[in-house]
Amino acid sequence: MTRRPASASAGLSVRGGSSSPPTAFARRVLDVVDRIPRGKVMTYGDVAEMLGRGSPRTVGTVLTKHGREVPWQRVVQASGRPAEPYLREALALLIAEGCPVQGERVALATARWDGT
Repeated sequence: MTRRPASASAGLSVRGGSSSPPTAFARRVLDVVDRIPRGKVMTYGDVAEMLGRGSPRTVGTVLTKHGREVPWQRVVQASGRPAEPYLREALALLIAEGCPVQGERVALATARWDGT
């Protein structure tokens, strides 16, 4: 059995550096991220779970390709740490929004948004 890349299996056409518009799935990811309130975060897995489709990796792929269209800094790893290589920029933006940060991690216990 040949395994397809995560982006292909989720219906994303975002690899390869093209300037293609977001797919329907990517647009749904971006819509969720755009709704995260200032000072709050979701993990990549939280976003995928909210959509009922995809995985943390596919959410990350969408944000890599189209993240500048939304408050991308509000999506963090399950550890609470923003992804590289934008760690410093993300932390600065989150702190400016009033998000609780401890070292290089968001305090998920208080900052995690459940989507309601």
